[in-house]
This record gives sequence, C-alpha cells and structure tokens, in this order.
Amino acid sequence: MAPDFSRRATTPELMDAEDVPFEDYCACLRDLATVNRLTLAYRPTLDFLTRLARSGRVSPHRPLTIVDVGCGYGDMLRRIDRWAQRRGIAVTLTGLDLDPRAARAAAAATPHDSSIRWHTGRFEQFRPDGGIDVVVSSLFGHHLDDAALIRFLAWMEATVRLGWFVNDLHRHPLPWAVFVAWSRAARWHRFVHHDGPVSIARAFVAGDWRRSLAAAGIPDGAAQIEWRVPFRLCVSRLKGS
Repeated sequence: MAPDFSRRATTPELMDAEDVPFEDYCACLRDLATVNRLTLAYRPTLDFLTRLARSGRVSPHRPLTIVDVGCGYGDMLRRIDRWAQRRGIAVTLTGLDLDPRAARAAAAATPHDSSIRWHTGRFEQFRPDGGIDVVVSSLFGHHLDDAALIRFLAWMEATVRLGWFVNDLHRHPLPWAVFVAWSRAARWHRFVHHDGPVSIARAFVAGDWRRSLAAAGIPDGAAQIEWRVPFRLCVSRLKGS
C-alpha cells in the first residue's frame, strides 16, 4: 500500500541494520550503483562541480578537497575522480560513512592505484588536516531524521570553504510506484526492492528543504533548491555567489 506522501516516512531501511551480513550489504550496494547509473544520478553533482570549476573559485595552486558524506559504495567519488582527470583538475577525494562496511566495500570496488581515501565516522567529528573545500552527498539526507538533517546542513555551512551539494530524492507517488514495479521486474536484491520505495517515502519536498535550511541558520536565498530529472531534489550552496 502506498504511504502518505504529505509527510516524511519513518520506516527503517533494511540495509541500515547493523546485523546485515557483509555479502548482502555489498550486493545491495552494487545494485544501487546500477540504479544510480540508469537514473543518471551522478549528473547533478558533476554539473555542480563543473559550475564551481568555471566560477574561478578553484585555486590552481593546490588540490580541490572534496568529501562525500554517506559515500556508501563509493561510486559517486569514482565518477568525480574521472571527471577531475578529464579536466586536469587536481583533487583530494575522501569518502566518509558511519558504517564501517561502506569503507570496506568501497575500497574493494575501487582500483588499487586510486588515491581516494575511505574514512569511517560521524560527519560532526570529521576535521581533516587542511580543511574541506566542498562537501557532496548523494542519497544520504533521507537516511537522517529531521534534527540530524539540520545538523548536517549547519555542519556543511560552517565547515566548507567553497560550497556544498546535496543530491537526494523527491518524495512523490509517481517515482514510488515506478520504482516498485521496476525493482520487481529487474529482480534486484531484496533490500533494494524494499529500501528503494522506503527511501522515496522518507525523502523530501521543497518545503522540507526550506524549513531545514532556515533551521540550520542558512540565510534565505543563499542555497538553491533545484528539481532534476528523474524526481531528484538537489540543494546547493556556492559561497561568495
């Protein structure tokens, strides 16, 4: 039965449970990476980084430091690494995730000669040497409750030098119904079949983002809320713009 889309759901996602075997966790992440590729999930984040690179804010004298919070399988950072290599942009890339299984899975899926670093811990406690230029997150925010989301926004705003970008889902009955049917037909991992619709029901509408930004102390108009195909809501901030 379809959930009530007038408010965020609180149903837990199966893959967030601590007792999930590593093999199931990895299989779920692999299928989610396939979903990300098929739904063009990387494009909004790469477009933001391209806009940042063209803005003149990126220093040619040191690498651009990018941290992906809630990095999961690491597929977003691997795409960013290729994006930077094609453009000749020096980057320092770090994936941060609270679940220690994520660092293990991401490292196993990443070429051995990659310089991407994987770190386990809470974003509030992450203070790398040299600071952070940009924080990105992809399909992470909807895992947080409202209070934690506000803390995350406030932490990004206080921490980054150049900007931040949140790439997440739009809570709406159409993508929910499409994903239910699609996941059954594709025979993805049972966690994906369960967690995909739950993620959409836990996600946001633009009003949610406006309230959370205000509660985080981010000035009105400082961040942009943009709808992207297919049913994504992306929230971005370029400092000094």
